[in-house]
Amino acid sequence: MAGHSKWANIKRQKARVDAKRANVFTKVSREIIVAARNGVPDPTGNFQLRTAIEKAKAAGIPNENIDRAIAKGAGKLGADAALESIQYEGYGAGGVAVLIEALTDNRNRTAADLREAFSKNGGNLGEMGCVGWMFEQKGIVELSFAPQKRGRKIEEISIDEESLLEACLEGGADSYELIDTEDGQAAEIFTVVENLEALSQSFKDQGYTVTQVELRWIPQNTIEVTNPDHVRSLLKLMDALDSLDDVQNATANFDIAEELMLAAIA
Repeated sequence: MAGHSKWANIKRQKARVDAKRANVFTKVSREIIVAARNGVPDPTGNFQLRTAIEKAKAAGIPNENIDRAIAKGAGKLGADAALESIQYEGYGAGGVAVLIEALTDNRNRTAADLREAFSKNGGNLGEMGCVGWMFEQKGIVELSFAPQKRGRKIEEISIDEESLLEACLEGGADSYELIDTEDGQAAEIFTVVENLEALSQSFKDQGYTVTQVELRWIPQNTIEVTNPDHVRSLLKLMDALDSLDDVQNATANFDIAEELMLAAIA
C-alpha cells in the first residue's frame, strides 16, 4: 500500500494548490448530486452524501454550490442528463495497471478523452476486466496528528501507536499506515467497504481528528518503476486523468521511490 499512499498524498497536496480549478468543483459537485440521487437528500441520513459534502467543504466549495448540487440530485431543479458510473481500465508506461472511476453523461466523450490521455502519455486504454482484478476496494479513514494551536502556542501531537492499534481493533479496521503530510503526521486506516461509516464514527467517538473518509481501490500487487522516463510518463498520465471532469478517481499499481516521484513533478 505504501507506494499508492505516497501518490494519494502527493495528489491531495496538489489538489489543495489547485483547489480553485473549475474541475475540482465539478467533480465534487457530481459526487454530491449522485449521492443525493441514490439516497435521501439529507446528510444526516446519507453517509455517502455526508462524506461528499465534507470533501466539498475541504475543497473550499461555497455552501450555496453545495445546496444547489443537493437540490439537483433530489430533482428539485428539473430534469437533467443522468450521470452514469463507469469503470475504465488500461495500461501506463512499463505495463503499469490503471483503474479509473468516472461519472459521465456521455460515454463516447469520456472514452475518447481517456483514450487521448493514455496515448499521449505512453499508455493505452484497455478492455473491461483487463486489470480490474488486480485491485481491491477499501474504505479509508484518515486521521490527523498535525500540531494544534492552543492560544499563542503550537502544541505537537505525538502518535501513540499502541493506542492507535487498540482504536483500530475496536473499530474493526484491517490495517493502518502512518504517512507524512504537509500539515504534519497522519494515519490512513483501512477497512472493508461495509465498515467505513462505523469505523469513521468509532474514531470520532474516541476523540481522534478524522480529516477524510473515502473509498479507494488498492492494488494487490505493485510494479516498481525506476526508469525516470517511465516515471515522468506515468505521473503525466495520472495528472491528465485527474484533470478530466468525468474522472472521479484514478489509481495505478506503480511503486515509485519518493525522490523519483518528487523529481518528476518538480
